[in-house]
Amino acid sequence: MQVLTKRYPKNCLLTVMDRYSAEVRNMEQVVMIPSLLRDVQLGNHGGQGQGQAGAPDLYTYFTMLKTIRVDVDHGLLLREECQAKMAGSEADEAENEAAETEEAEDGRASGELDLEAQFHLHFSSLHHILTHLTLRAQEVTRKYQEMTGQVQ
Repeated sequence: MQVLTKRYPKNCLLTVMDRYSAEVRNMEQVVMIPSLLRDVQLGNHGGQGQGQAGAPDLYTYFTMLKTIRVDVDHGLLLREECQAKMAGSEADEAENEAAETEEAEDGRASGELDLEAQFHLHFSSLHHILTHLTLRAQEVTRKYQEMTGQVQ
């Protein structure tokens, strides 16, 4: 496992982001054959098998966690690049712009926006999500180690 080199307060968003990135990098180093994770459910202790119908398998978690780590480490794509990658049509884009304009007008009409409350809501949500994803990366790593007999 990689050691965090930066020191931030325990509940600092940067600490949570660093912890997540380190855990996913560790998962990538441990999981040498990602295809073994296909059709294995997170909650099963007996190896392969059917979990909940429609529940993502460990391979899905593995690829999702790696993709999110890239965004955490390198930032989000520029808005134009993101829109180009999304398969949205111009009608959807125009609809979104109209909705944003309407929201902005509503915000001005209702008075001052409570930006601090919005910040705390999004900050705590991001903190919770990254913590949850870190736990998922640990579970995928542990499950892979169990499957391959590498339990420590």
